[in-house]
Amino acid sequence: MARCYPGAAGLSLKWPRPGRVDTIAAMELYQQVRERLAADGPDGAATALIEALGPAILRYLRSMLRVEEDAADAFSQWSENVWTGLPGFRGQRLSSGQASALADSIRTRSVVVVERQRQALDELRQALSKEDRSLLVLRIDQQLSWSEVAEVLAAEGTAVDPATLMKRFERVKAKLGELARERGLLG
Repeated sequence: MARCYPGAAGLSLKWPRPGRVDTIAAMELYQQVRERLAADGPDGAATALIEALGPAILRYLRSMLRVEEDAADAFSQWSENVWTGLPGFRGQRLSSGQASALADSIRTRSVVVVERQRQALDELRQALSKEDRSLLVLRIDQQLSWSEVAEVLAAEGTAVDPATLMKRFERVKAKLGELARERGLLG
């Protein structure tokens, strides 16, 4: 079932599920950008396209690159490419300063959302026991393998089998989900 995500500047994106581009939705977006290009020129079309796709692109880059500065740089480059490439339909070139300002605006709005999410996650983590928080830090934050987590815990005096840790981790995730739902963070 397709969901409709209202895009900025009057564009409407339809995806069957978040993160997956539907062919029809892509064709509709293409048509909407062409219409904006005809109506508002390259500035309007580039702005609309970047505002419509920018937040999803930035989330993807953050997820893949895992370093905020790298994601911001890659996003700026993507925005610049859209901004400078889109006018090629008319043989025009836009100012890179305009593209940078738009990319900064989207990043700034996105950073606020990400910071709120981090604060909410920190609050959820604090509701867990010290042992469960330690498991999350070792597995997620430090990205240790299960055998490495078991070694660290054994060095602290708690010998645990990696399979037991995996099961405990599943219970911790379920607990976090329950807490998030109770606090209205999940639907």
